Amino acid sequence: MSVHKKAEVKKITTHQLQEMKIRGEKIAMLTAYDYSMARIIDHAGIDVILVGDSASNVMAGNETTLPITLDQMIYHASSVVKAVKRALVVVDIPFGYYQGSSGEALRSSIRIMKESGAHAVKLEGGSEVKDSVLRILSAGVPVMGHLGLTPQSIYKFGTYSVRAKEEQEANKLLEDALLLQECGCFGIVLEKIPAELGKKVSLQLRIPTIGIGAGPDTDGQVLVMQDMLGITQEFKPRFLRRYADLNSVITSAVNSYVSDVKAKSFPSTEEKY
Repeated sequence: MSVHKKAEVKKITTHQLQEMKIRGEKIAMLTAYDYSMARIIDHAGIDVILVGDSASNVMAGNETTLPITLDQMIYHASSVVKAVKRALVVVDIPFGYYQGSSGEALRSSIRIMKESGAHAVKLEGGSEVKDSVLRILSAGVPVMGHLGLTPQSIYKFGTYSVRAKEEQEANKLLEDALLLQECGCFGIVLEKIPAELGKKVSLQLRIPTIGIGAGPDTDGQVLVMQDMLGITQEFKPRFLRRYADLNSVITSAVNSYVSDVKAKSFPSTEEKY
């Protein structure tokens, strides 16, 4: 009698991401903030799920990423982790929970890892956060960097426009990327920078780069799920490709439901006990 064994789901690790870069296989990354959606995209084959502080915008309705708290990020992350069988789950350390000191950064990271069960943390910045990165890594917590447009610094930049167009800022970004690599980061998100710079940085680094508005030559891509599914409508940057129009689908479904309830056609005879 033959026994059919259920296929084992091979979990994505930071080591596998490194191997993907070496073989030239692109890394697919999306955000998720809740159990239901994380379960769907994990099953669909996403490599990395980012529990982004973009939850501040798309889940809480804030204008920037700044207001979201560590407790809120842990809540979203723990919901996502429960759903995931394959993807690597990376969690943003929110604004104000790592900039003060490396000790604070370590405490925030440990809380995220212990209370959510996530696999890694991400934080924004280069040389200015070096001590925090080293301190977090010393505790065995994997760290992903984030350079280019860093939304937590929006009030410093004063705009969400493309970063590192000038030579000086471009050189600083490359130096920061190399520094983060030497510190021990397993990957770096490059946000809204010229495509040529995205290519240059990706070629010079041993670790994977994940682009969002950084051209086609980074080692992977990331988008906010609500943006690529067309749930959010007002956000229309050049780098965003909409793979669905769920805003219209959901609106149509709710309109039909409202009409059926008002017309007393729902529930029908077949839909009652």
